[in-house]
Amino acid sequence: AVDESELLTVPDGWKEPPFTREDNPKGLLEESSFATLFPKYREAYLKECWPLVQKALAEHYVNATLDLIEGSMTVTTTKKTFDPYAIIRARDLIKLLARSVPFEQAVRILQDDVACDIIKIGSLVRKKETFIKRRGRLLGPKGSTLKALELLTNCYIMVQGNTVSALGPFSGLKEVRKVVLDTMKNIHPIYNIKTLMIKRELSKDPELRCQSWERFLPKFKRKNLKKRKEPRKKKAKKEYTPFPPPQPQSQVDKELASGEYFLKERQRKRKRLEEIKAKQADAVKRRQEERNKAFIPPKEKPLVKSKKASTEKKIDVEAIKEKVKSAKKKKLGALPEEEVKLKMAADEKKKKKK
Repeated sequence: AVDESELLTVPDGWKEPPFTREDNPKGLLEESSFATLFPKYREAYLKECWPLVQKALAEHYVNATLDLIEGSMTVTTTKKTFDPYAIIRARDLIKLLARSVPFEQAVRILQDDVACDIIKIGSLVRKKETFIKRRGRLLGPKGSTLKALELLTNCYIMVQGNTVSALGPFSGLKEVRKVVLDTMKNIHPIYNIKTLMIKRELSKDPELRCQSWERFLPKFKRKNLKKRKEPRKKKAKKEYTPFPPPQPQSQVDKELASGEYFLKERQRKRKRLEEIKAKQADAVKRRQEERNKAFIPPKEKPLVKSKKASTEKKIDVEAIKEKVKSAKKKKLGALPEEEVKLKMAADEKKKKKK
């Protein structure tokens, strides 16, 4: 905790008085000038708005010239210039105009409480595809991320090419630079935006002014750490031995071991020829076996004998005769005998009643 009496407090609404001619009545001793180049695509816009630039700088007694042949803008002080910092503001103005900032925003740099910061982001990322992706992340979908950042920092931000131009108060420019550099280091700007929102709410509370805000601010950990790729074939490490490996046998040692060394030259040649002939005989034998494979007939499947129909079952001749007799008695479409008798009995009863 810090005692509030020791802190330098600035009353609300206080502004530094403007620098007037009375502060520097004799003017400047030397003439200062600054020049900056601008890209070809800015030529038409600068040509259109240059009278407004000259008018704005004339109020501070600074001359401005536009050279369309060389593609440069130059600002110089005059004998009437009394503010030594006016030439620095004029230099920042032409820098912002060269970096595609519109004149309506760039002219604000001539105010005392406004500063600018041009952040170079082109050399922060190696691959061009990654750079474009991260620069687009800074803009956000339909510029929403950039708009949120502008509202939280009270700065105007312009992302163009390999630079980010920011215009606003000093405290806001510091936050903008941090967010831009973090974005280029693959930290999403939404994390910094959340932190800025919390800080904005904490600054409204006068009790928390002298306290540390670390406990309130979120701490984001990187989760997408790439694991080291392990090789597919792992080589097993051999046990360390201080002794060197055994020396391989020479041709002479091998001949001594087999006894070939003591043979005469004729015997050696004969032995080599025999070995060659044995190898050739093996190769011929193998080739002959492969040729004979085509003449070996395939194995035939054994025939499955069908079971003979069993004649043991006796046919009931009597039952078949009865079925045939009953079928003969029936006429096609005629009713059975019992139904006919019942129908005749019913007809006789009807006659009697009548």
